[in-house]
Amino acid sequence: MTAVHRGARVPRAATAAALAVLVLGGCGIRSTPVPVDAGEAPSRVPCSAPGAEGEPHPGDGTVRADVYLVCGGGLASVERSVPVDGSGTGARVRLSTARALLDELRRTPSRTERDAGFSTSVPKGLEVAGPGAGDPAEVLRLNRDPGGLPPFALAQIACTFAGTAAAGQQASVVLAGPEGGDGRPLAYSCTSELRGSPEAARTAGVPLP
Repeated sequence: MTAVHRGARVPRAATAAALAVLVLGGCGIRSTPVPVDAGEAPSRVPCSAPGAEGEPHPGDGTVRADVYLVCGGGLASVERSVPVDGSGTGARVRLSTARALLDELRRTPSRTERDAGFSTSVPKGLEVAGPGAGDPAEVLRLNRDPGGLPPFALAQIACTFAGTAAAGQQASVVLAGPEGGDGRPLAYSCTSELRGSPEAARTAGVPLP
């Protein structure tokens, strides 16, 4: 009788062990004899801007300027050496500065900048001109309607131009599309909201008084 009872208990123990294996397998759990080091959690790109290459030289026709690029879902500035036209004043300086800054925005970021997480959304074919007939002096006209640009690109332009000679040293820059288009000039300021959430550029323009 004792042998019979021992034989009956063996299948139950084997069944329990088999069920345990199935449960663990169904949960995707794999046993391991030693702890597994999965490594450090991925870190967010710090957007630490590299310095401008080279040292400035008085009279070499360049100035240092902050150019806003895309990084980490927002905008951050990098320092660039930008050529300037010091031979004119007023409208000529405004336009030459705007064109030089736009050149920097269209340019593919350097390897160092790309490694730091920077990119640009400004289209390669984008161009800027001065005011059209009947426009206020501060208007800069793009060859595309600002409202039709990617919002990150518009935010980059607004933040890079604002406060510079391109904007007449004003805190906002006035942009419009091609002359003869339907879009009216709008003033864009580089606010902390715009830098942190460039999508806000879609509604950031303010009509001129």
